Amino acid sequence: MAISGLLERFKKGLARTAQLFNVRSWFGRKVDQSFLDDLESRLIRADVGVAATSRLIDRVREQFADKTADEELLTFVKGELKGLLEDPRPGTLAVASKRPSVYLIAGVNGSGKTTSIAKLAQRLKDQGNTILLGACDTFRAAAADQLAVWADRAGCEIVRGSAGADPASVAHDACQRALARGVDVLIVDTAGRLHTQSHLMRELEKIRAVIQRLIPGAPHEVLLVIDATNGQNAIRQAETFTKSIGCTGAILTKLDGTAKGGVVVAVLQTINLPVKFIGIGEGIEDLQPFDADTFVESLFV
Repeated sequence: MAISGLLERFKKGLARTAQLFNVRSWFGRKVDQSFLDDLESRLIRADVGVAATSRLIDRVREQFADKTADEELLTFVKGELKGLLEDPRPGTLAVASKRPSVYLIAGVNGSGKTTSIAKLAQRLKDQGNTILLGACDTFRAAAADQLAVWADRAGCEIVRGSAGADPASVAHDACQRALARGVDVLIVDTAGRLHTQSHLMRELEKIRAVIQRLIPGAPHEVLLVIDATNGQNAIRQAETFTKSIGCTGAILTKLDGTAKGGVVVAVLQTINLPVKFIGIGEGIEDLQPFDADTFVESLFV
């Protein structure tokens, strides 16, 4: 997708958050304590996080105290936000040296996990990969059915078990099928669970262990799906999941439905978890690879 097209899609999806970042509306104001308090309030409301907000406010105070807010200030704020989002780790998904690449997907109920898997599967298939889905959410009767519908739409094969089956056994079967068929990518769904449900978190660890045993080096990514509308609560979820199963990246969903898009900054700054994809709409094409420059530019209208 052309950069201009991607920027326009980001702007549309992040419109609610951008309302809080309308710095141009402040042009002509003196950068005094009242101005800084206003900026701080907007950053906190956007869920940028306390630490990142404090750093940004201090930097603005150092550079612009008692000056007049203008285009120079806007450029400076953009640069600071991009700096907060800098990450030396690649934003793309890791690819195994030998097929299949295995991506384990986790998240709480209602985070948009199943639809994110579908969108990710479609994106990877469009790139020429063969895809297998492992339906390891056996707790909800409708979960595998829902994933099966998406698999059918994307033209992907799915491995599923009976309702109430051991999720780790489904993961085992999915790995065996992926190896036998020589597919490029295996995406493993897991039951949505609260980060406070320790017995379910242990089960997630068991699924990961099964994958590791059958496919050395796997999973190659452990992606946590986070509902951006949950703001700072999402950070606490991510901390627990990362500690339990070693998440390697995040998929932030529902950014189009919230003004809390600053949580992207908080996820990286607070728990050092790179954002791999963001969801900025309901369409299959609205799961987009995260790009810090495009993200920041889309916040300033």
